Amino acid sequence: MFTRKLMIVMLFMAMLSAGLTAAWLQSPRPAQAEAGYAELQLFTDVLSIVRRSYVEEVPVKDLVYGAIDGMLASLDPHSGFMPPDVYKELKIDTRGEFGGLGIEITIKDDMLTIVAPIEDTPAFHAGLAAGDRILKIDEQFTKGMEIMEAVRLMRGAPGTEVTIVVMREGFERPKPYTLKREVVKIKSVKSKTLEDGFGYLRITQFQERTASDLERALEGLHKENGGSLKGVVLDMRNNPGGLLDQAVDVADLFLDKGMIVYTKGREADAQMEFTAKSSGTEPGYPMVVLINGGSASAAEIVAGALQDHGRAVILGTQSFGKGSVQTILPLGDDSGLRLTTARYYTPKGTSIQAKGITPDIEVQPAEVKEAVDHDRFREKDLPNHFDSEQVERLAKPVKPAKPEEKDGSNLQAEQDQRSDYQLMRALDLLKGWQILQGLNHPAA
Repeated sequence: MFTRKLMIVMLFMAMLSAGLTAAWLQSPRPAQAEAGYAELQLFTDVLSIVRRSYVEEVPVKDLVYGAIDGMLASLDPHSGFMPPDVYKELKIDTRGEFGGLGIEITIKDDMLTIVAPIEDTPAFHAGLAAGDRILKIDEQFTKGMEIMEAVRLMRGAPGTEVTIVVMREGFERPKPYTLKREVVKIKSVKSKTLEDGFGYLRITQFQERTASDLERALEGLHKENGGSLKGVVLDMRNNPGGLLDQAVDVADLFLDKGMIVYTKGREADAQMEFTAKSSGTEPGYPMVVLINGGSASAAEIVAGALQDHGRAVILGTQSFGKGSVQTILPLGDDSGLRLTTARYYTPKGTSIQAKGITPDIEVQPAEVKEAVDHDRFREKDLPNHFDSEQVERLAKPVKPAKPEEKDGSNLQAEQDQRSDYQLMRALDLLKGWQILQGLNHPAA
């Protein structure tokens, strides 16, 4: 016998079928309507058979959830059904605090793939990288696994452990990583002064407060550098994206007019245009934006807008290529729907879906090591050469400057900066532009 819940489902299907039949009787019978009716009937038939004949009794809710999940999984890698517990965690994600490992994942070539590890999280510290393929989560293989199921398995109580098996290009065999789950608190904006007048901004992902946090970081950089900046590096490498409105607000900080991004979809609500406002725009100092294969979605919106308007030079490697917009729709039982509803386009009408943003200057990551020059023969190596300090003293005696004292954290920051080849190239580009501007406009 059917349960009461199943009877309600069947009654709903019967009412829906009756409505379709009434509409069919009152109008011509288009082939599409006939196909829809037959497929709905097929669904009710299968539901009835499974409920009656499957080897074990299955709750109707599980069958309905499974049907919805399968339907959405057949659409694209970013659409999905979220049971109440997963939907609750998604809402927490956008506020920048959740329990888990700290990685953004997608489905690529039917494999669960890391888009990017989020900075300062267990996944980041373990050395997981964009492009890594997750083959196994604890004892469960990921082949054919949906994204939301993978999310559920990797999240858990802080302090508990999960083992994921990863395959990476260059690995001879899959490698297991055992990670301890943490309450991941993400600071989405970081900033510092690279050299006098040159600022550095890093956006790790786009959350509810990212744009306002970026404004505060810019205010701090201006104060540190005497009220003005000669140039800024905006680092969005391994930024997996996030909220569309925050991407628009971030781009708006550097643009005073024009299109930032527009979207196209089937429904009227999916046709959107976002333009820059003149108020609150940063000065027009030179900018370099850093991207790589882990830069996705909202990060690509910002990079594409600044590139199309000629506001910044994009440096690094090809971005991820996620050019679609997902809408989160709450459902009646506290579950949720993540549905791809539109594609977005850069101001010049370019869709980066499955292509990504192409950098203006391609720079591959490289390890930088200081070279020791043993073979050069210079003036100072000649016997009885003039000492430069002696010459300066003869010209004008000066008191030797006291060496600048730096604490360990500053030294470490400088070492990290020097080892980041892409960042060094970006800074050199800004400094070169400053020099060229001085040559073109010599002082009177």
